[in-house]
Amino acid sequence: MKLYFAPMTCSLSPHIVLRELGLPFELIRVNNRSKRTADGRDFREINPKGYVAALQLDNGEVLTEGPAILQCLVDLAPANTLAPPPGTWERIRLQEQLNFISSEIHAGCAPLFNADIPEAVKAIFRHTLFKRLDYLNQQLLDQAYLQGSFGVADAYLFTVLTWLPTFGIDIEGWPALAGYRQRIAARPSVISALAAEAATLAV
Repeated sequence: MKLYFAPMTCSLSPHIVLRELGLPFELIRVNNRSKRTADGRDFREINPKGYVAALQLDNGEVLTEGPAILQCLVDLAPANTLAPPPGTWERIRLQEQLNFISSEIHAGCAPLFNADIPEAVKAIFRHTLFKRLDYLNQQLLDQAYLQGSFGVADAYLFTVLTWLPTFGIDIEGWPALAGYRQRIAARPSVISALAAEAATLAV
């Protein structure tokens, strides 16, 4: 398999999950500006949408969109504990979590990256984002992870939470979330994924 990624983007979550599962993969960096891959290809030939993450399976199929990639990966290693089995009520709850993170947290952060959006408008997006963080903080007051034990939704939420300092948002304002992020940051899979991505910046 090949994971096409860019540092400090949502592609970190499948990268973490690949390492959690111990699946063999090749990590290929994408330049978000030029849309060229580290091995010299036009990334848009791989993913016409033009953004990471993209996972190329051993059969040549290319899968995009983080929540879909995460669920594909866990289903490639069915003995794992990172997601409930397909067809169960718990798996539906996982899909609910992934959709919430994607539409409310990930998408809620997206406008804050845009330098062309006036600060007064960004304040509106921040207000909405803060309400979503309030909800997550409450959910994590009495549980260590979103579904009890570490899973793919946690890899995704952790990835998005790493962006908050970029926007001047201090996660310490949500103590349960801050502790949650710290727990995940200490996982060997996360440490190795971040180190591998950082190493590509020096090339």
